[in-house]
Amino acid sequence: MSPELGVIIMMNNYFHDVATALLMASGFFIWIIVKKYDDTGKNPETGEYFLKIYSSATKLAKFALIWIVLGGIPRTIFYKDFEWANAAGKGQIPALIVKHILAFAFVGTGVYLWHRINRRVKEIKG
Repeated sequence: MSPELGVIIMMNNYFHDVATALLMASGFFIWIIVKKYDDTGKNPETGEYFLKIYSSATKLAKFALIWIVLGGIPRTIFYKDFEWANAAGKGQIPALIVKHILAFAFVGTGVYLWHRINRRVKEIKG
C-alpha cells in the first residue's frame, strides 16, 4: 500500500469513527431537546423553534449515517491489511473487538433514538 493511500484510508477510518459517534450524540441531543420542549407548555413559537433545531440536527445525522455507510466500504476493503494486521501485530485484538462492539452499539443507539424522535416529531407537527 502506498503511503498516500495509507493516509487516505487512515483519515477515512478516523472520520468513520467520528460519524459513528456523531450519529448517537445527535440523537441524544435532540432527545434532550424533545424532553425540554415537552416541559415548555408547547406554545407555537417554541414548537417552531424546536422544529428548526430538529431539521438542522436531522441533516447532521443523515450526513453521519451516509458517511458510516459509504466510509465503511473502503474500511471493509482494506480492513485486513490496515486495521487487523496492525492490531494483531501488537496483540490488540481484544481492543479491536471492543471497539467494534462499541461502534455497533453507537450506531444502533443512534438509529433507535432517531426512530423514536421521528415518531415524536410527527406528533408535534400534528
